[in-house]
Amino acid sequence: MTKEENEKRLAYLKSIVSRLPEKPGSYQYYDENHVIIYVGKAKNLKARVSSYFHTEVDRFKTKVLVSKIWDISYTVVNTEEDALLLENSLIKKYNPRYNVLLKDGKTYPSICVTNEYLPRIFNTRTINKKWGTYYGPYSHIGTMHAVLELINKIYKPRSCRQPMTKEGIEEGKYQVCLEYHIKNCNGPCIGKQSYEEYQKNIAQAREILKGNTRQILRDLREEMQQLAEELRFEEAEEVKRKYLNLDGFVSKSEVVSHTINDVDVFSITNDEKVAFINYLHVSNGSINQSFTFEFKKRLAETEQELLQLGIVEMRERFNSHSKEIVVPFDPEMELEGVTFTVPQRGDKKTLLDLSEMNGKQYKFDRLKQAEKLNPEQKQVRLMKELQEKLGLPKMPYQIECFDNSNISGTDAVAACVVFKKMKPSKSDYKRYNIKTVVGPDDYASMKEVVSRRYRRLMEEEQPLPDLIVADGGRGQMEVIREVIQDELNLDIPIAGLAKNDRHRTNELLYGFPPRSIQLKTDCELFHVLTQLQDEVHRFAITFHRDKRSKHALHSELDDIKGIGPKTRDELLSKLKSVKRIKDADLETLTDAIGQQKGKLVYEYFHNHL
Repeated sequence: MTKEENEKRLAYLKSIVSRLPEKPGSYQYYDENHVIIYVGKAKNLKARVSSYFHTEVDRFKTKVLVSKIWDISYTVVNTEEDALLLENSLIKKYNPRYNVLLKDGKTYPSICVTNEYLPRIFNTRTINKKWGTYYGPYSHIGTMHAVLELINKIYKPRSCRQPMTKEGIEEGKYQVCLEYHIKNCNGPCIGKQSYEEYQKNIAQAREILKGNTRQILRDLREEMQQLAEELRFEEAEEVKRKYLNLDGFVSKSEVVSHTINDVDVFSITNDEKVAFINYLHVSNGSINQSFTFEFKKRLAETEQELLQLGIVEMRERFNSHSKEIVVPFDPEMELEGVTFTVPQRGDKKTLLDLSEMNGKQYKFDRLKQAEKLNPEQKQVRLMKELQEKLGLPKMPYQIECFDNSNISGTDAVAACVVFKKMKPSKSDYKRYNIKTVVGPDDYASMKEVVSRRYRRLMEEEQPLPDLIVADGGRGQMEVIREVIQDELNLDIPIAGLAKNDRHRTNELLYGFPPRSIQLKTDCELFHVLTQLQDEVHRFAITFHRDKRSKHALHSELDDIKGIGPKTRDELLSKLKSVKRIKDADLETLTDAIGQQKGKLVYEYFHNHL
């Protein structure tokens, strides 16, 4: 490989890394033949994968691995634990060259509830569905043991391995063991605990293993509070520990579920020009294949048509013969011996949601890549999004925002910042000294500044903004409306950014009376609007600080005609204070700044005494 080819390869890989999401998941590295050579997991995909390409990486093995990478793919999940489980599944399927070999063939343990007359509950690494129902697996062994301990403490299922039948119990064939005498078992083998009560306990234990823990948590909380009221603090602390273990427990994993075997999962994410279809394959309860296809639309194809095409294409490419396909809607197609399932809840719905999340993430990554090559595309997208959210007549190319700044009404100033195409246009920023308002009246100050701003633009026939954003929520919006609509008779849309009790911006307002616009606080558009808000704060505060600094630094020497800043600073440097300058004789002043200027200073102070 030549130097130019290697630089091109690294540039391609780094472009992928720059678009990776900051979410948990598994990543896969491919060699030049597109064979998986490494599978890893990460709590933060972008941070983890980018660490391989830092110049300061000095581990020889890492450098060798990076030199073999030609492509990168990934699968996002919801938790770090799921990333670990997915990594384990993919390593076993592909046995990548640079991963540690799983020589013992072991997997993570699960919890089994047997199919016996009196079911047992225990952990195992061997899965045989003829024995019972399996929950898990668990990558965190401590969590599994905590749940088993909790179930044993609350429900006391039998732990003996002796086969038991209804007839044997009725005939008295069995005897209690040590577990009964130390109160770890209620003795169902000799009828001390009824069959109905035992089965009821097992059913409740199954609910805990499924993750349906709300009622159990409520019961534990009540028990904990009761023990505390009775001053039995050590027992209450023990119950609290179990409560916290159960509260932090999630028995179901999106990545692995022993109730699902040999299933294909498809989802579609659609827009005007492109459709993204994600494919997951689940075998023996584990995801071992994840891929997203991009389809460019030609003839305004429907989602059903695209999904049909994606199902046929991917099953052929990955040689899948699964008899069940999980889909978000009925694709209205028939495949011989195949059943289509549209889940509404449960493990299959969780897998469908995971597939949709990966499809949306892939679409987002492609959008990021396009916007990186053409930055204006992102700006147009954000302007269109804001236009749609507010129902504006046209895209808000020019947005303006105002803010006031003063301390108890002194040195009152205001600022106006201008964003064009969702970017700061600093050459258009304006600063205002408040002229007509006395005291700290923000509404009156805002009214003065808005009036001055738009009267001036109208007189000079300058373009008006497409949107005005009020920083102070409803009150500021109304003040701006009075000026724009009532006084100036202009038709400029007005929005507002409102803060919560913690003084954090959390709401976009629009219309009169103002209504809240549904906008996630972690989306790009909201970040741009808060950037506008932060920028006007910064600009106003900087102007106010500069104005106060000038007043604070004003010296009586500045009032002496013929004495400039340079001479003033020279005098203060040599005599240290205005008082010493006042008390100095003519000779001292002459020595400091010369005869002519010394005489001016001397006569000024002595004529004013």
